[in-house]
Amino acid sequence: MIEILTLTEVLRARDTGALVAEILHTLRGRATVGTNLLDIDRWAQRMIADAGAESCYVDYAPSFGRGPFGHYVCTSVNDAVLHGLPHDYALADGDLLTLDLAVSLGGVVADSAISFVVGDGARAEDVALIEATERALAAAIATVGPGVRLGDVSHAIGTVLTDAGYPVNTEFGGHGVGTTMHQDPHVPNTGRPGRGYTLRPGLLLALEPWVMADTDELVTDPDGWTLRSATGCRTAHSEHTVAITDDGAEILTLPR
Repeated sequence: MIEILTLTEVLRARDTGALVAEILHTLRGRATVGTNLLDIDRWAQRMIADAGAESCYVDYAPSFGRGPFGHYVCTSVNDAVLHGLPHDYALADGDLLTLDLAVSLGGVVADSAISFVVGDGARAEDVALIEATERALAAAIATVGPGVRLGDVSHAIGTVLTDAGYPVNTEFGGHGVGTTMHQDPHVPNTGRPGRGYTLRPGLLLALEPWVMADTDELVTDPDGWTLRSATGCRTAHSEHTVAITDDGAEILTLPR
């Protein structure tokens, strides 16, 4: 189902997006060397509850996971890139951490992800990986607007990622959001311009370029959720929720 939101719902989505951005900003500041992933999850739980919002993850049980997910934020470390299940692990200097968060507030969902290096041990190749996903996300956002075909958005993402030398996996990508977290349309991270669904005002899209340094193949952890690079290489993931407007697009998950 492709859901087109009313103006009132889009206004509520702004509040949801701001909350997601605030929580991610706070968690990033607290994610230092020695921080346990389970503490990050507990902090997310508390902030979601304090805001009167609801987690989109706790009861999430899609066909591809071993559900329900049972936690409040995805914490993917190093070679893990998607759906990282929080577990008893203390972050080390130089770890590449991705935090992915989706919440519902006022009946409308927003979804965002950030990748960053913990501590002072950042490797140049990790920084380049993260920056590639951020550039791809910016290119996608610059492309979206009413009348744009979905293939144009995917093409913008894929061009940046492949030009940077990274393989692109299309099993998982961006998606529509609205009153629920995962909706149509699927937004692959590469595609052909001029093809696909025509974007309309009121549509919310979670755009999420993610890459693995030297492979496009994923493997799943025994936990049934955490997706890792098949070669053990580093990974990165950047995501914003955007609303298609009458004259362009609005990023909803930026800090206020």
